[in-house]
Amino acid sequence: MIHPRDGLQLALRAITAQRLRSFLTLLGIAVGIAAVILLTSIGEGIHRFVLAEFTQFGTNLLSVAPGKVKTAGPAPTGIPTSVRPLTLADARALERLPHITGMTATVWGNTEVNANGRLRRTTVNGVGAQMLRVYKVRLGSGRFLPPDDAENARAFVVLGAKLKDELFGTGNPLGARMRVGGQTFRVIGVLEAKGQFLGIDLDDAAYIPTARALELYNRDSLMKVDLSYEEGVPAGAVSALVVATLKARHGHEDFTITTQEDMLRTLSNILDILTMAVGALGSISLLVGAVGIVTIMTIAVSERTGEIGLLVALGAPRRSILGLFLGEAIALSALGGLLGLFLGIALAQAIHLLLPALPVHTPIRFVVLAEGIAVAIGLLAGVLPARRAARLDAVAALRAE
Repeated sequence: MIHPRDGLQLALRAITAQRLRSFLTLLGIAVGIAAVILLTSIGEGIHRFVLAEFTQFGTNLLSVAPGKVKTAGPAPTGIPTSVRPLTLADARALERLPHITGMTATVWGNTEVNANGRLRRTTVNGVGAQMLRVYKVRLGSGRFLPPDDAENARAFVVLGAKLKDELFGTGNPLGARMRVGGQTFRVIGVLEAKGQFLGIDLDDAAYIPTARALELYNRDSLMKVDLSYEEGVPAGAVSALVVATLKARHGHEDFTITTQEDMLRTLSNILDILTMAVGALGSISLLVGAVGIVTIMTIAVSERTGEIGLLVALGAPRRSILGLFLGEAIALSALGGLLGLFLGIALAQAIHLLLPALPVHTPIRFVVLAEGIAVAIGLLAGVLPARRAARLDAVAALRAE
């Protein structure tokens, strides 16, 4: 029986005896592994980037919108269906629920703003006094909207960082008067720069009290109510409280609840599937490497017929011959896998340096999985040539030599 150490030496000697052929074979595996690592790194980077975009406002968020998105079927003929507006009174009732830490009732639209002799059109959001707490936004200067009664909401406005720069430049806007639509407001604060969220520039906006926005846009219904709740409280429990409260007020469920937790779970599942799909596309190139290993091992069996016959004649078991050739195939694929890992990670980092806006991340599980795939390919591709070698008749093999 061949000692494992001797078998390893024979396998390495066979690989190094044909350096160019062996290198080209393992290069096929390396290119496939590099493609898998590169594509999955880009996919995972995009995955993290998208989730970070959605979680920048926190994860304990629940949104209520008027109207039922999901229906159980058509309404009976002749019976009118109506959706009650989501009002400020509804929002205040939700704010008083257990576990709720913040509430902002929101209305938005696009209108002209005029200040400091400059006129432009921008998004004007009607929000509640707790918006900073709910969305985890910070104030750059001044103060945020005070918690006034809806009937007596003062005409205050808070500017996004970009809108402040465009209207007031480097000057101090606090205390300045500005026109929003046909109403006059006083600037009391400026938000810190927040950047963009899914293509929406959060800094290019103005924020006024919700009641003022309802008046400005001539609406009697809120567009949504966002709630933040305590850490550790299940989203389902909070949703149940919201549903019970609004059903008691409206008489039926004519609203839609969306939780950040459910949205992130669904989004994460979709992104995981996309990452795996991209990796699967890259792994197609591994077939080329597998064909290369089958080819070189088949040639090796033909070239080393005499060596195989001598080993069998000296008493080497058939399983030792099988293990010897399988070992060579696995060694080739494992070395190719290591080279592919190096190339893939290097290319991923190079792309990140050249295109910093493109997120790239290589999780360790992908590295381990890729190397495992490389070894498995060597094992599967080497089975047929190794079995052929193990079944050779010693006398026939020596006569052929």
